[in-house]
Amino acid sequence: MTTRIEADLIEDPYPFQSHMGYELTDWSEDYSRFEMPIRRFIENRYGIPHGGIYGVLLDTVMGFAGCYTGDPEQRRFAMTLSMNVNFLSRPKGKRLIAEGWRKGGGRSTFFAEGRVTDDTGEVLATGTGVFRYRRTG
Repeated sequence: MTTRIEADLIEDPYPFQSHMGYELTDWSEDYSRFEMPIRRFIENRYGIPHGGIYGVLLDTVMGFAGCYTGDPEQRRFAMTLSMNVNFLSRPKGKRLIAEGWRKGGGRSTFFAEGRVTDDTGEVLATGTGVFRYRRTG
């Protein structure tokens, strides 16, 4: 895993993020990337990651994609208004990689797309979402 984020923009993980083990590895204007290892506790009874994991990752990367400011003193937050997830395949690798892109919007809402792959490049899930900016965290 490589991290391409300015050190002063890296936020401490929140408790759920720490528990699940996903980490921000890239963040820039209209883009974010998170990665996490595939571990037994995220798997369903078929031995593959539970679909909710893909939902969590997509929600996170799409939200972060719309909240980049480049200034640690000017943090921006968003809440999810709606989200759609498409489940496409099962992982072949050992890591999940989620990427999100802000695709448009205005002063109070934005639209985003996201994708979850594994470390072999297999596309596992895609998603779209609508988010509203929040005044505070």
